[in-house]
Parts: sequence; structure tokens; C-alpha cells
Amino acid sequence: MERAASEKALKNLNRVEGQIRGIARMVEEDRYCIDVVTQIQAARAALTRVESDLLRQHLGHCVHRAMKSKNVAEQEKVIEELLAVFRR
Repeated sequence: MERAASEKALKNLNRVEGQIRGIARMVEEDRYCIDVVTQIQAARAALTRVESDLLRQHLGHCVHRAMKSKNVAEQEKVIEELLAVFRR
């Protein structure tokens, strides 16, 4: 993974970690349920953005490299990896 992409992912994951700690605090403080749910949705959306960025990076680098190579086994491997991700 590119260093810039890795740093961006870590920065965003740290932000999500902070959101999760905030949500736990809200539950401990018995905050209004809809406010907690709203924050959970925000954290989920942030994780989805990180996931999207990482998949984009993977497609642009690892998958692209495998598809340009003459190595059919490597090409099949990256295709299967992607299919497995989308089957989950």
C-alpha cells in the first residue's frame, strides 16, 4: 500500500476510533437513543469511506499490476480475492 494511502487510512481509522469511544460514553451516560443511533450511523459511514478508499487503492495498484502481468495465477488470485470481499 502506498504510504500516503496508508497514512490517510490510519488517520481516518483513528477518527472512527474516537467516534466509537464517544458512542460508548453516550451509552454510559444514558443519552437519548436516537442520538446514539445517529452517531453509530456516522461511524459506520466513516468506516465505509475508509473501506472504499482501501478498495480503490487495491484496484488501482495490486489488481492493475496483476492484470498487466502475464501471470494467470496471480490474475485469478486477485479476482477471487475481490469476489470473496463482495460475497461477504
